[in-house]
Amino acid sequence: MKKCRCPWVGQGKPHYDRYHDREWGVPVKRDRKHFEMLILEGAQAGLSWETVLLKREGYRKAFHQFDPVKVSLMKDRELTALLENPEIIRNKLKVFSVRKNAQVFLDIRKECGTFNKYVWEFVGGEPIQNRWKSMSQVPAKTAESDALSKDLKRRGMSFVGSTIIYAYMQAAGLVNDHLLSCYRHAELE
Repeated sequence: MKKCRCPWVGQGKPHYDRYHDREWGVPVKRDRKHFEMLILEGAQAGLSWETVLLKREGYRKAFHQFDPVKVSLMKDRELTALLENPEIIRNKLKVFSVRKNAQVFLDIRKECGTFNKYVWEFVGGEPIQNRWKSMSQVPAKTAESDALSKDLKRRGMSFVGSTIIYAYMQAAGLVNDHLLSCYRHAELE
């Protein structure tokens, strides 16, 4: 029997199916995974998610498996060299923002104990359970993404606008935005 998925998954794209079925919307609790998702969502700005998803392994290699400590210590020459790496999106502002975002990420972790604890406070500690029937109902941003975005910007992060942060919140399971018709909605409720 064919599984009914969210319509953004598309047809004939097994990488999208895997991402939707195994990752998207699953509540993230590990700091390194939060860091990875924040960086990848920021890299998407102005591009399709598929572009980023297909370059994820390249990002993992380029940015030390998303170890925020190692990334925070990357030298300008290392970041500049990445601008020649076809396995990532070679946008200078995005590449250099990864190091700065790692530094802010570590500051938050030091202040709050874990980044996970910090970020889940923006949704009251539990995933927001939305009950959308169609993609047209799914917002691009919310009051929660506005608040998280504002705080991350205040702390010095880049590529963390409210729309990017809402996409991160969806991906990291801070909100359940699988449509009601999608089999994953009930599994994650």
